[in-house]
Amino acid sequence: MQTERDPCEPGVVLRGMLAVLLACVACGLCWLLWSAPLAPGLGDAVRAASAQSGIANPVTAVLLDFRGYDTLLEIAVMTSTLVGVWALGPAPKLHERPPSPVLLGLDSALIPFAAVICGYLLWVGATRAGGAFQAGSVLAATGVLFILSGRRPRLGLPDAPMRWGVVLGLATFLVVALAVMGDGRQFLEYPPGSTKTLILVIEAAATVSIAVILAGLFIGGRPDREP
Repeated sequence: MQTERDPCEPGVVLRGMLAVLLACVACGLCWLLWSAPLAPGLGDAVRAASAQSGIANPVTAVLLDFRGYDTLLEIAVMTSTLVGVWALGPAPKLHERPPSPVLLGLDSALIPFAAVICGYLLWVGATRAGGAFQAGSVLAATGVLFILSGRRPRLGLPDAPMRWGVVLGLATFLVVALAVMGDGRQFLEYPPGSTKTLILVIEAAATVSIAVILAGLFIGGRPDREP
């Protein structure tokens, strides 16, 4: 039988004080954002530098050229996250059941089309919205559909380990970043005229790794064939 709480209890008073405090903080942040002067921004500087690098899309230029360190660390964090999940143990066994005909039909229609979308997003990322993260997400969704339908891809290779795909993006990023260090250039400072090509190589490798990592996180553990 439930009893009514005394509104003067310490717990009730403490929660009320915290609610008032959080409301005051939220109102203060809203006031600061509303009253802050508009900054000129870096749009003009980014567009001018993008024209020199050959990357027409300013988002791609920022992510992989102007602040490549951040993107490199983001891929490293994603890789280490999957490694941490694998360290917890093998993936749980899925209860095999006959897949829905609707799901099988959806797979047959979407999975081949997803490969085309992935390639388009990867290639178009240099000039408009797209890139490795978007393309990798599409591939990962394809892998999730495979898992949900109970299908298993047949690669035709003996024990092809997922860890090769997991580390491909980070390894390619590091190899390119170190290989360009010559003639006085710094880490991740691309040579003039080769920025677009090197970024496309990095994004292609990152697409595979992002797809494998996201699908691996959905699986929730180390695959059967991984040591």
